[in-house]
Amino acid sequence: MKVTVDKIENDKARLLIRPDEKEEFYLPLAKLPKGTAEGSILEMNFELNEDEKKAAEKRVGSLLDKLKNKKS
Repeated sequence: MKVTVDKIENDKARLLIRPDEKEEFYLPLAKLPKGTAEGSILEMNFELNEDEKKAAEKRVGSLLDKLKNKKS
């Protein structure tokens, strides 16, 4: 996915999803590549991480079990 850095304010970047630039979202500037400035075009990639998802589900399940046991 490509985005345009529309504005940087208070260490946050307003990103517009290309090509039509009608949808926006914000990210901390520190999370973007060094040298990112207003007008920059960035390529963003996402990938699923099943291992982390399973670990998170296990943690949440454990917390729910603890909460249920406290109520009993």
